[in-house]
Amino acid sequence: MVNEYEIKKQICEIGKRIYNRNMVAANDGNISVKLNDHEFLCTPTGVSKGFMTPDYICKVDENGQVIQANKGFRPSSEIKMHMRVYKLRPDVGSVVHAHPVYATSFAIAGIPLTQPIMPEAVIALGCVPIAEYGTPSTMEIPDRLEKYLPYYDAVLLESHGALTWGQDLLTAYMKMESVEFYAQLLYQSKQLGGPKEFDAATVQKLYEIRRQMGLPGKHPADLCLNKGKANCHNCGGACHTEVPGLPKNLMSSVHGSTDMRVADREPSPETVAEITRRVLEMLNK
Repeated sequence: MVNEYEIKKQICEIGKRIYNRNMVAANDGNISVKLNDHEFLCTPTGVSKGFMTPDYICKVDENGQVIQANKGFRPSSEIKMHMRVYKLRPDVGSVVHAHPVYATSFAIAGIPLTQPIMPEAVIALGCVPIAEYGTPSTMEIPDRLEKYLPYYDAVLLESHGALTWGQDLLTAYMKMESVEFYAQLLYQSKQLGGPKEFDAATVQKLYEIRRQMGLPGKHPADLCLNKGKANCHNCGGACHTEVPGLPKNLMSSVHGSTDMRVADREPSPETVAEITRRVLEMLNK
């Protein structure tokens, strides 16, 4: 098992990568790592992520209260956002928040990253919705983020930045890189007349590749039906809503409940088969 000091060093290394890749400016961004259900390491407020050393890193409990912090350092004011992810996604071991230029530009413009334009983005991310605007450092952001947590591993924060999470620190960081690269390609392709999107059959083939790879996390390849479509690209980040033409009780059996805290229950094979049959009927009309 990696000791805490080594994890602190890893956080500092990821902080440097984020800073050097122009994903943050000045003191922006924050990083956290879960040690256990009651202890978390996080970056401090008011420091550049590119110049941290292990003694900068703070330890907090599941409520964001300080367990240990060296003199002059206190946890990021946005630790509440991280704690909400850990609370509702017990599979998550790390959370990364940054302001990458292209992804944040889409967040400012109110445009989710939902167009299926490259295999890697479809397989790794699925689609990236926008969580509605909340005032930084308040409970507004965690509250507005909550409904997306059962279905995604990355979101844009409206007029703010991007948030990614994964089973460990490297995975959470790599998702941030993927989000920014996806956003940059989408932006630049729009300057060339617009991207050519994959059709539904191609998206499904890519989803099957992901399933065969056995990648962890939440992704529309697992089960995401929205607005009568068999995938959630172009859904605008609303995969937890009803599918037109499907009974509400059928959708609640997929998502477990209208309560997002229990929304990741696995659907039964019978439910999956029935939903698949009905969606195919709608697509073939």
